[in-house]
Amino acid sequence: MGRDDSARRLHRFDRWMYRGGRPGLLARVMNRQSVLAASAGMTSRRLVAMEVRGRRTGRRISLPVVVADYEGDRYLVAMLGQDTNWVRNVRAAGGRVVLRHGRREAVRLEEVEVGARAPVLRRYLALAPGARPHLPVDRRAPLEEFARIADRVPVFRVRPDRPEPTGRSRS
Repeated sequence: MGRDDSARRLHRFDRWMYRGGRPGLLARVMNRQSVLAASAGMTSRRLVAMEVRGRRTGRRISLPVVVADYEGDRYLVAMLGQDTNWVRNVRAAGGRVVLRHGRREAVRLEEVEVGARAPVLRRYLALAPGARPHLPVDRRAPLEEFARIADRVPVFRVRPDRPEPTGRSRS
């Protein structure tokens, strides 16, 4: 049994945990453990807990995400595509989320245009081995391969959250 066979089995298992693009029971339990560890700062600095307000319930939802760095910016990638709940919730929240890794950081996520996603997706796959089974591109593929799937994989740039100006001035 070779390394490739082991990797294929692991990829099949990872896809099984997210059948239909949604986490099954085992994935939810593992995600919850990852959220707790990332929130406390006990994981790699790349794994953080993201908190976003649910678009229907208004409750805070926490999930683990991998932060990819590229050309001085930070990015989040939705490995399961456009129809994931966290993407819908982020869009409904105007991009406002909190990232936690030992401390809380209020940020705004800005969706990256499709044409600019390919290099970020390649960097993300280099950093997030758990995402590899969910994206149909080898992590070492040329940028053109990433560009072909870019419209199916949302990418968000992480920016500091600045309060909206109120329009009132103090005199």
